[in-house]
Amino acid sequence: MKRVTRTLAALAAAGLMASPALAQSNLSAETSSPGNSPHVSILYLAETAAQEGVANLQVQEGQTLTNSVLNVAQGRTDIASMPLILGFLLSKGRGPYSKQGEAGAELAADLRALYPYNAGAYGLIALESKGVTSWADLKGKDVWNGPPRGAALVNARQAIQLAAGLKDGEDYTGHQANWGQLPTLLVDGSMDAFVFPLTFPSARATTMQAAGNVVMVSTPKDVFESDSYQKVFNAPGNVPIVIKWEDMGYQDGKGIRLISEDATFRGLGTAFTDVVNKDMPFDTAKALVAAYIKNMEQLKSKTAYMKNVGVAEMDPKLSGFCGINPVKYHPGAVAAWEEAGYTVPECAK
Repeated sequence: MKRVTRTLAALAAAGLMASPALAQSNLSAETSSPGNSPHVSILYLAETAAQEGVANLQVQEGQTLTNSVLNVAQGRTDIASMPLILGFLLSKGRGPYSKQGEAGAELAADLRALYPYNAGAYGLIALESKGVTSWADLKGKDVWNGPPRGAALVNARQAIQLAAGLKDGEDYTGHQANWGQLPTLLVDGSMDAFVFPLTFPSARATTMQAAGNVVMVSTPKDVFESDSYQKVFNAPGNVPIVIKWEDMGYQDGKGIRLISEDATFRGLGTAFTDVVNKDMPFDTAKALVAAYIKNMEQLKSKTAYMKNVGVAEMDPKLSGFCGINPVKYHPGAVAAWEEAGYTVPECAK
């Protein structure tokens, strides 16, 4: 576990303070390990909240988000990164929240969202030298498909089965390891291919380039648009990701190649939000989100892939809100979004 304290003094020393205003409160926050949009989102919130004189956030990195979400629901932590599927599972007392049982519904009812984003789209990635150019090519191969437990492994297996009809353990050999081991696996040649969430551009793809040229395989268009594949987006926390090559952050002939029939990547995305407890004061939630909105261009300019992860996307189909997702926006967050000119769906309020 690593604690990062975003203090006013540190930010001022770095020249990031826009004014000498003092932060109004101290808040705790939990997020994942570095290298993904949930981590970037929380650290950006910490920076912009201090910059705008709203709050000091003490951020704990490298957390297990199932626990972080529970901490927020129980009032032990102020803010946490949350894949939307966790709100649903907590409300039903299922999966990692089976111990909560029926009490999970009351806990889930205490969660409120601040803003939407996603953690990228599940894609197939491999070294050119491995000869994998389609999802069907995974048959008989060694495939890294996520950590030993959790939604990432479930979604990766699902993405492979939907794209090529292949099952882990029957048609290919799935390998699991913690995220911290992934950088080594990407370059040591022990795996034939990888299926995990990709952002655009992806630091993981860049890491893999140290071992050679890289191919990135989209879900085939006809498969992605089929009724069976589209049904997966009815499940809580799943969103469609469609992005053209020219917007992915790569350049032709620079070592990363997209395999797609129309130069467009399609994949299963994981919807995220940063959550607070429903008892967070209206003014605090509003000020946090207002600061987040005000400096969003700063967020996107500092981390290139944040332009492509649905930040500020209010369409329920693309954000994962509404439907059977029980988590709604904090009233203060709604006020901030609407004052900034955004339309928050009624079903998400």
